Amino acid sequence: MSKYIELTKDSIDETVKAGVSVVDFWAPWCGPCRMLAPIIDQLAEEFDGKAKICKVNADEEQELATKFGVRSIPTIFFMKDGEVIDQIIGSASKQAFTDKINSLL
Repeated sequence: MSKYIELTKDSIDETVKAGVSVVDFWAPWCGPCRMLAPIIDQLAEEFDGKAKICKVNADEEQELATKFGVRSIPTIFFMKDGEVIDQIIGSASKQAFTDKINSLL
């Protein structure tokens, strides 16, 4: 069973520098974030070896949230080779995430 990657300001650059990455900024108190969590877990399983599915706790990594300009959570960034290509603010369907990831692969 694959699992998402927890990112910190120390690990993000190395993790997302190559390939496709999905970075979910969330917080434990955020209702929509908790609703999105099972989808993130499923994506981590389904795209294992193809894309990196990552999460950033915005409360614990405020410096990183500021760097990415996160103003509300959940905010999910779709990255390719370290560059932000697209983003979703708020919740979305699993299919919307799958389609965006597939378009970057």
